[in-house]
Amino acid sequence: MTAHNLYGLAFWINGMKQLSAIREIHQPLDAKGLTFRIQPSVVIASQFQAMGASAVTLPFDKTFAALQSGEVQGAANPWSNIASQKFDSVQPYITETNHSSLNYMLVSNSSFWSSIPYKIRSELDAIVEEVTFVINQEAEALNQSAREQVKAGDKTKIITLTAEEKAVWRATMQPVWKVYEGEIGSDLLRAAQAVNRR
Repeated sequence: MTAHNLYGLAFWINGMKQLSAIREIHQPLDAKGLTFRIQPSVVIASQFQAMGASAVTLPFDKTFAALQSGEVQGAANPWSNIASQKFDSVQPYITETNHSSLNYMLVSNSSFWSSIPYKIRSELDAIVEEVTFVINQEAEALNQSAREQVKAGDKTKIITLTAEEKAVWRATMQPVWKVYEGEIGSDLLRAAQAVNRR
């Protein structure tokens, strides 16, 4: 980010992603042959490739129509997006994978940020930290509420993975982690694996 004159202030979490599809997905290879709508990302595309699935980059506002028409057969979204966009009405199955998070990065122009007097910048840092805490708490509550809304709507079957199924997902994704280890850093991958044992 420094090379692009950007200074990171915070991550605002939208929620953990779930996998919706036209058939039940318990293990990665259950998605084989399906096409999923994804955000533009080579890492996300690699994840679906490891599952034997295809990935298509589509704007978010085109996702419902693409799912409804069968242009794509699945998608990955937080519960809040699934509920607000009514994806559950065109996706008969949602696997609760929590496989990645949808986040927003709060950034500033580095030159501008460093030009702010230290005292003011310190106050702004404290405000950003406070706001970030509230936003992330609200996002968690919104996603829990959206999950309950989808469940109560009874239009889709929610699949909860067993510990054994989660282990298969992790094993399937390990080659993807290796591909991007140089870019991401082995220390960050180890830290992610350590907190993701449940």
